[in-house]
Amino acid sequence: MNKLLLGSLAIGAGLAALAHSVTKTHSERPARGAGGGSYGAVEAYIEGEMHRLNIPGVSLAIVEGDQIVHRRGFGRARPGGEAPTPHTPFFIGSLTKSITALAVMQLVEAGKVELDAPIQRYLPWFRVADPVASAEITVRHLLNQTSGLPESAGELADVDDRPDAAERQARALASLKLTRPAGSECEYCNMNYILLGLIVEAVSGESYADYIQKDILTPLRMDHTYTSRAAARENGLAMGHRYWFGVPVPVPDLPFPHGGLAAGQLISTVEDMAHWLIAHMNEGRYGEARILSAAGIEELHRGAMEYRKMGVSAGKYAMGWFDGKIGPTRVVWHSGTVPDFEGYLAILPEQKTGVVLLFNACHWWFNPVYVELGMQVAALLAGEPYTPTPFPSLVPWILRGQLLIPAFQAADVVATLWLLRGRRRAAAKDKWALAVLLPLVPNLLIALTLKSVLGKRRDYLKLYMPDYSLLATICGGFALPWSILRTGLVLRARKGPSSR
Repeated sequence: MNKLLLGSLAIGAGLAALAHSVTKTHSERPARGAGGGSYGAVEAYIEGEMHRLNIPGVSLAIVEGDQIVHRRGFGRARPGGEAPTPHTPFFIGSLTKSITALAVMQLVEAGKVELDAPIQRYLPWFRVADPVASAEITVRHLLNQTSGLPESAGELADVDDRPDAAERQARALASLKLTRPAGSECEYCNMNYILLGLIVEAVSGESYADYIQKDILTPLRMDHTYTSRAAARENGLAMGHRYWFGVPVPVPDLPFPHGGLAAGQLISTVEDMAHWLIAHMNEGRYGEARILSAAGIEELHRGAMEYRKMGVSAGKYAMGWFDGKIGPTRVVWHSGTVPDFEGYLAILPEQKTGVVLLFNACHWWFNPVYVELGMQVAALLAGEPYTPTPFPSLVPWILRGQLLIPAFQAADVVATLWLLRGRRRAAAKDKWALAVLLPLVPNLLIALTLKSVLGKRRDYLKLYMPDYSLLATICGGFALPWSILRTGLVLRARKGPSSR
């Protein structure tokens, strides 16, 4: 994915770098809240980021020990509506993975699943292209994101909304070559958790939705958590937004990909997710209910292997959680991205503090931005300074900077027409060569972006990056024929004066 985007975003990145030199970043904000955990500091920070990033609505809950100590809604749950309440449902994206991981661990503690057993024990039909590798992938590999399945293997499930999509997508792996041996490296892939959802169904004899409702959601009194958009909509589902060039646009009716339910399609509220945090912070207990042993919770949170994205470490991936640090303070966290919603969940084990943030707008490039926002909130609660990575602060400028691509093409057309009219003034031969080659390179780079929206990922790109997808189609489709036409016109004009 990253390689496909480099050409189309080169101009935008240049603008971003310029903007970064004159724009404050997170590290320039007060890093420590009053008293080491001021809710006022947290709220002020969130409000500032909402303004900077054009976030329509945010829902916040903070947990200490076994109590919800603070809840607040910001902005609007839907255009023209009120601020989200603690019971306003949002899609939570990959926060779902922590629920799927716990469901699997419940079955482990019940003696029905073994962590180090091959997944073919539970899904005998499972295959990848290599028969040996097929037999080597274990349940633990799936939980730790170390199966060797590439990130792209999980993307097709994001656009398949048929009821039996999960098994269909899993069976389609039979022709897939692993990117690396199982257990050798961490690569984040939704398909790992789709397979885990299928294991839950195979072992329990129930649908994934029914199992988690009975064994997780009901005991934790997560009464406003849903496995279908229709049920959530009846109970006040927030309106999602997709970013177009940094501007959030409402999208009420995106497809609901049933195949991705266990990996990232649950719908919940900050109230319910606060209950979820309480159980994780109190050795598997919420009130009188116990959903897992203390040892099981510890296993879920224990990082197994470092995960790096674009060269930056996110900590070690555990089981549906990342295990990382803010300074010396341990933070167990996860983010969740769908095309029009984002979520962030974190536990500070030493302080017995947790936070959940739900957002009703997203874009593929915005996930690292929201992670940095969530980490900053966690740092304020921990009373620790937090130094963000530079890239997330550039993302809004990169999204806006994409508009420089059609602007460049329009300027190139105007400049070419001017050049052709004034060709007699351009007497030097080297200037004519420059006039051909200099615009040709960026035009060909732009033309290459068309490949991404014509390939297997086209539907995924349309969902998660609608602005890029549209630009790649229009500008990429224009760039190649224009490059050919422009070169021909300029060379023809070059021959004109010499023939007289």
